[in-house]
Amino acid sequence: MIVSRRRILAGSAGLVATTGLAGLARAQGYGQAFKVDNDEGRPVANTRLPGEIVGEIEGLRGVTYIGPRDAGVTLYEFFDYNCPYCRKAAADLVSLAASDPALRIGLINNPILSVQSAQAAKVSLAVQKRLGSAAAWSLYQGLLARPGRIDGLSALAAAAKLGLPAAEIEGIGDSEEVRLALNSQMRIAADLGLSTTPSYVLGNTALLGHPGPKALARMIAAQRRCDRIAC
Repeated sequence: MIVSRRRILAGSAGLVATTGLAGLARAQGYGQAFKVDNDEGRPVANTRLPGEIVGEIEGLRGVTYIGPRDAGVTLYEFFDYNCPYCRKAAADLVSLAASDPALRIGLINNPILSVQSAQAAKVSLAVQKRLGSAAAWSLYQGLLARPGRIDGLSALAAAAKLGLPAAEIEGIGDSEEVRLALNSQMRIAADLGLSTTPSYVLGNTALLGHPGPKALARMIAAQRRCDRIAC
């Protein structure tokens, strides 16, 4: 059965309404557990995270992974397809993945800005389920490199370039499995207080906002040396 775009829209609205604000109070308490600066020399808000919640990230369904499974360090990005800062972050992560092949990157949907963002996230999860991480990584790069608002229709058009019929992607995107995967990704973002996009989890530390490629590289290097984002 071909699932209507209206159903995808309706199914996404509840996710945005119920999860987007859950971590706001936690995020307001973010200071600097570690004294780290972004590429412009400004402090980066960060906090230590409970290990038990961080441990749940690995079990999330639908995460797009790039890099070796046995990597010593994994950087998780929590992002929204309509976040302007996520566009710059996406370009930087692509460069980082190319320059640091030992790094593992995990992309986690956190569409807190709009229903359209949730629509795009569901298309992305459908691509991930149907074709795997390489295709979902390609979709992520393509969507965040284009100007303008990203919604379900534009995400479907991008997915079609990967050889997937819109009707097939709609059907998968409207499935209970994808709904639960997106809900679990947004719920863990809320539990961690990640109300800003993009946000990152590196080791047991959360970073609010995109610090820039040089700052991220420094934190990753420190994580490897001393298991903290700053030694």
